[in-house]
This record gives sequence, structure tokens and C-alpha cells, in this order.
Amino acid sequence: MNKPAEQSNFFAPETLTDPFDYYAKAHADGVAIQHFPEMNTHVVFTYELCNEVNTKPELFSNDFSALMGAEDDEIKAILAEGWDNPPTLLTADHPVHTRNRKLVNLAFSAPRVNAIEEDMRAKSIELIEGFADKGECEFVGEFAIPLPVAMIAQQIGLDKDPKQVKAWSDAAVDRFSQMVGRERELECARSFVEYQRYMKSKIDERRANGGDDLLTDLVEARVEGETPLTDEEIMSIMQQFMVAGNETTTSTLAGGLLQLIRNPDQMAKAVAAAGGNDPKLIMNLVEEALRYETPTAGMWRLVREDTELGGVSIAKGTMLQLRYAAANRDPRKFEDPDKFDIERQNARAHVAFGKGPHMCVGNMLSRKEMFVAFDELLSRLTNFQVADEGGIAILPNILLRGITRLPITFEKIA
Repeated sequence: MNKPAEQSNFFAPETLTDPFDYYAKAHADGVAIQHFPEMNTHVVFTYELCNEVNTKPELFSNDFSALMGAEDDEIKAILAEGWDNPPTLLTADHPVHTRNRKLVNLAFSAPRVNAIEEDMRAKSIELIEGFADKGECEFVGEFAIPLPVAMIAQQIGLDKDPKQVKAWSDAAVDRFSQMVGRERELECARSFVEYQRYMKSKIDERRANGGDDLLTDLVEARVEGETPLTDEEIMSIMQQFMVAGNETTTSTLAGGLLQLIRNPDQMAKAVAAAGGNDPKLIMNLVEEALRYETPTAGMWRLVREDTELGGVSIAKGTMLQLRYAAANRDPRKFEDPDKFDIERQNARAHVAFGKGPHMCVGNMLSRKEMFVAFDELLSRLTNFQVADEGGIAILPNILLRGITRLPITFEKIA
């Protein structure tokens, strides 16, 4: 069977916004792959097949940069005012990806992440204290966005203007989403050139004077036998960090808090663990939130040769959409997958950050931020409630999914 019965187009906005019934029916019907001929795309729903694809990069390529769009003359002319945007991590295969990953790993190390934990905690407390006495806030705008944006902004030399980081990140996401209008496409191209010009000045500054941040680490990264990263490569990598450094964390914080509110038994367990009482359970809360919400809901792969996957013949040149959010709700891997359970034993087996050689390089940073955020929120505030169910917003996006508005009420712990 290759198509769930009586279901609308998977790529319809209403399905992308609330896809979980679709996933459940696909799993119940035994549908591992569904073909959408109008998009020359096969969507992969199961945990097993997503992992199989991710362990065969020689057959299933990450070089899907053509899908990023913006290839018409007007947009090309705008982009020509900046620098080349070479494939580096997300849209590169071996050997380019392998070289870049080696160099980037030197910068995105555990010591680097651990060194900024104190800053994460201080920023979390600052944000919470900014709205704690009000008893209400719009959680995404007042906490879930500014925390990770401030952290990544600090690491790329934009700590004095985190709003600019968010604007550039949003533009990159919109280009990636393939769901924006023509005027926004032009805005996004201009935004990218603006970002490149700013980043080039920062790269030049770090080359001349050094520093103590992620950008400096990239500029200075050296691995024996490998050439250093070029300016264009650093620009590309830093843009990916900018997006991955805030979108995943923002979406998981908002989605995780909403699920705690909707599951009071889980909230009670998390509150009891916060404040240093049970750090392992708070960390498992982070993993379960990543599994349950899966902010990077899907990712593209390009089929390099005629092949077969899950018993389905797939032609060379076909696109695959690895649906990580569906894989993370696969009942063959996760028992009772639609239950939010912060004590789930295999929560960390999720594929929210991908798997294999292309696993998100910033996963340690994101995990640490979420651990600190939940620990501080649940230690300082209590009696969380949704202020307005109709005010919760989720925007449709082919690859990324997350709550963009979450109005809540709470009480400050004396």
C-alpha cells in the first residue's frame, strides 16, 4: 500500500500545521512511503526507513540546494551583489561535507557549549524576571525566541542586536519554506546579501584581532590535511547556525511547555525535578519534547541512482522528504507514541536532529539551552495555563514546524 485512504494532500497548509492524524493513519495503514507525483517526491514516514536513508549518503544525497529556489533573473541579480553561497553542511555531500564538519566540530565542542551555560542561565533568569510579576506573557515572543537568539547572537558577534539575527534567520527560513509570495522572496534575497556584508566585516575583524566566540573558532579552525574555511564557507555555515541556533530551540521550548500544561501529571513530575532536584529527568523532558514536537519536521534528500526503499521502486532524480516528525511517532519504535511522557525510556532515540553524518552539529547547544530554560522556568513560576486556546498559532512550513504564538498565565513562586 502506498497511499493512506481518504486523506488530503500531505503538503496542504492545513496538514502541515496539524499533521499528527495523518502520521497516525499512515502508520496504522502500514504506509512507509507515499508518492506525490506532482512534486516528484516520495515522503518517508517510518523510523526505520528514515534511518536507512541517513546511513546511505552515497545513494541519498544532501545536495538539494536547487530546491532552495530563487533562481530567476531578478533574484539572481540581487544575490550577485553579495558573495557566492557554496554548499557547506546542510546541502553538501562527501568530501565537502566531511571536510567542513571536521573544521566545524572544533568550534562546536562540548567545552564551547559548557562555557556559555552560565550566560544561558543568566539570560533565562533575566527574561523570566521581566514578565514574572505580570502573571502572563506571550511565551514565544517574550522567552522562547529571545533566549536562543541572544545566545547565538553572542556567539556570532551580534550580541548588541539580536533582533537583526532573528530577522536574518526568519528570512532564511522563509526562503527555505517554499511557501512565501514573490515580494517576500525578493526581501529574503536582499536580507541574505545584507547578512553576507555584515558577516564579512566580522570575519575580517576576527582574522585581524581574534576573539572568544564561535565565529573566531571557525576563522581559526585548522585540521591537518585540510584547508581552512573560506570567507564564503564561514558565511554559509554561520547562517545555518543562525537558523538552527534558534528555530529548533524556540519551537521545542514552546511546544514542550504547552504539552506540560496539557498533561498535568507530567508537569508535576517536571516541577518536582526542577531546581537541581533531578537533572536527568529535566534532560529527559528535553528529549521527549524534541521527539514529540520535532521542530525540523522534515528534510530533503535527492536520489542519486534508481533504487528501492521499503519495497518501493524510486527513480534517479526523485526527491525524498524524510518526515522526522512521523518517524518520531512511529509505534514500532516508540510505545504509545502520541503520549507525552517525560519518563520515556528511549526518548533520546528520536531523530529530531537527524541521524548519521548530517546530524545537526548544534544539537549540544540546543539541548543545553532547553535544559537550562525548563529548569529555570519551572523553579520560578507555577500554575501555568493557556490564556487563550484560540491565540495559539502555528504557521505552515514544509520543513519546519513550531508554535509561533503561545499566550500563557502563571504565578510567580515567592
